[in-house]
Amino acid sequence: MSTLCTWCHLESSAISLPPLISRHSIVKLSNLHGSNNRNRILWWPRTQFVSFSVSLQPIPLLLTAVFTLMADTHSSGDAELSSVDRNFTEIVVVRHGETEWNAEKRIQGHLDIDLNDVGRQQAVAVAERLSGESKISAIYSSDLKRALETAETIANRCGGLQVIQDETLRERHLGDLQGLVYSEAPKIKTKAYEALQSRHTNVEIPGGGESLDQLYKRCTSSLQTIASKHRGERVVVVTHGGVIRALHQRAYTGSGQRAGRILNVSVNVLHLSDPDRWVIKSWGDVSHLNGAGYLDSGFGGDRTSG
Repeated sequence: MSTLCTWCHLESSAISLPPLISRHSIVKLSNLHGSNNRNRILWWPRTQFVSFSVSLQPIPLLLTAVFTLMADTHSSGDAELSSVDRNFTEIVVVRHGETEWNAEKRIQGHLDIDLNDVGRQQAVAVAERLSGESKISAIYSSDLKRALETAETIANRCGGLQVIQDETLRERHLGDLQGLVYSEAPKIKTKAYEALQSRHTNVEIPGGGESLDQLYKRCTSSLQTIASKHRGERVVVVTHGGVIRALHQRAYTGSGQRAGRILNVSVNVLHLSDPDRWVIKSWGDVSHLNGAGYLDSGFGGDRTSG
């Protein structure tokens, strides 16, 4: 938050706003003196939260007003992260758009499935959102097509950045379960399904699948490396539901907090700083899909997803 102060003299009780206050602001007026204490909330047309207090003091022919402007420096499009805090990296983690296999509730894992038409429209929606926010310095993506196409759509809307492919951001390898419809998996690949459902995080899935511990180590190390390269910057990482769940676990270590369902193209913002400190700033935001009809069409975002 930044704070700016200015004084102005008013010849009547009608208050003129200082030029520092831009349109689209939420403004709170507080009369701090006298028996008529009151607050006023005014709306200006710009998405920036602004709060200032007005202290009205009776002096001859004049009223003195003190304005304290508190602007959220992370407000969309108003300031770059680099001008705020060089001690952390802001990482915007995005799940890929929907695929036909998501819609069919078919397990993907490392199998390379394209986005479907809904997924492409979801990718455009999240790209439009991110293009209107603070500057993005770099975009990283899993090398699987569903994540890469989502990342490239974002990159095209955000200044034509080159997407950096990183296989350590891939979904969990789900072994013999890959390609199966989830509801059929217990009958077709019983041992692999039991491994998937195991409460023991070191259990590997038959058929070359990973344990939860292996996934956790792989993707959290990857994100920490990205953060160390981009301190003081804002970075987008496009990846998969299982990976995002592991990142949530890393940020909430020991709290027992659940990640919840990870929807397609959901936006999850983390701040990573030294020494290895992770803070979740927002989680599971799909407001960019409101009214688009794409909220509940995707499947997974947990250990069964891709």
